[in-house]
Amino acid sequence: MRSYSKPTLLAIGWLGLMLFFALFGWILPFKEWNYVFEDDLEMGLFSSGHILGTDSNGYDLLASIVAGTRMSIFIAVAAVGLGGLIGSVLGIFSAYVRGKVDTVMVTLFNVGLSVPNLVLALALVSVLATNVDINQAVPTWRRVMVLIISLTIILIPILGRIARGATMSWAGREFVTAARSMGMKDIKIITKHIVPNVLPALIAVAFLAVGVVIIAEASLSILGVGIPDGASWGGMIARGRNDLEYAPHTLYVPLFFLALTVISTNHLGDVVRSKLDSREAKV
Repeated sequence: MRSYSKPTLLAIGWLGLMLFFALFGWILPFKEWNYVFEDDLEMGLFSSGHILGTDSNGYDLLASIVAGTRMSIFIAVAAVGLGGLIGSVLGIFSAYVRGKVDTVMVTLFNVGLSVPNLVLALALVSVLATNVDINQAVPTWRRVMVLIISLTIILIPILGRIARGATMSWAGREFVTAARSMGMKDIKIITKHIVPNVLPALIAVAFLAVGVVIIAEASLSILGVGIPDGASWGGMIARGRNDLEYAPHTLYVPLFFLALTVISTNHLGDVVRSKLDSREAKV
């Protein structure tokens, strides 16, 4: 740990705290995030019994932040995990096989990248997370699943292109050529020589992708098609914008947590990338 700078240690500490909220927030002595404190409406920061205050609905902001962390982190990790898995498999396979398969895959990646991410996510969520009967509310679990699927579709071409590029750089190395000349099967070459060397690059980008997904989820919530009722950071921001004039902290608190989390993931992504560059320089 001594080799890491103070900003890196702070980023690790902050993300560790967010993971604690996401995994073990339910054991903290808070009421449910949507419990209404009828006598404590729009209380400011560091109020008695409410460290981060309350909003106009009487919701405790600290309890909402903990619950929102769970939802936002879950969506981000699930989308990046699925997108990284599918994208890396497609990218590694196309770069190793080459030929027409690679041409078709690159074309699909380019088509996916040509569509603005937020527009594509907005279109998918708007279509898939709506009911025919407009008077019937869409269940939260359905919105969560549609969000994850939509963001996964967005991430597949991004992470697939990165996996393909990394595979292209490693597939021509001497140890891969030697393994092929010794009769090693392609699947074994990929799993033993290609994947372990491509994985660090994907991990570095995954940190950046987590931040992108958190912002995308928040943007969709602000547009009204994300997680409803303030159950995520984006939902809290969407709910708090209506209280900006009389209780601005209801907007700034979730923005603060979201911004620090995204900054931390971006910073750690840069750290992993720098470690990767120094590692490749020694190979």
